[in-house]
Amino acid sequence: MHIAAKIIIAFVALIHIYILWLEMFAWLTRARKVFRTLPQELFLPTKSMAANQGLYNGFLAAGLIWSLLICNAEWAAHVATFFLGCVLVAGLYGAATVQKKIFYVQGVPATLGLLAIFLL
Repeated sequence: MHIAAKIIIAFVALIHIYILWLEMFAWLTRARKVFRTLPQELFLPTKSMAANQGLYNGFLAAGLIWSLLICNAEWAAHVATFFLGCVLVAGLYGAATVQKKIFYVQGVPATLGLLAIFLL
């Protein structure tokens, strides 16, 4: 894979590590400032649900990091394509069902990563 694709993949992985941290470990502190549209009284009752979502974001990050560690360029591109595709679908679904901003945070970087894999 081209170095630009690897940089974008690493960036997408970092985004998902940050989301993991917010949802699993900082839901009652920092996440309140990030997710301003969620009423404050819902943070405590949704703590377990948020942690579960954070775990899924961690799986996405792990897959993207795994793709960066694979020595075979073709296999690395396939693994990265799968996980970037998952991130893109999650971004599209989040934009359609929750808030359009989710597409810009998750979907756009994933799309750039996919384009970098296929065009470079």
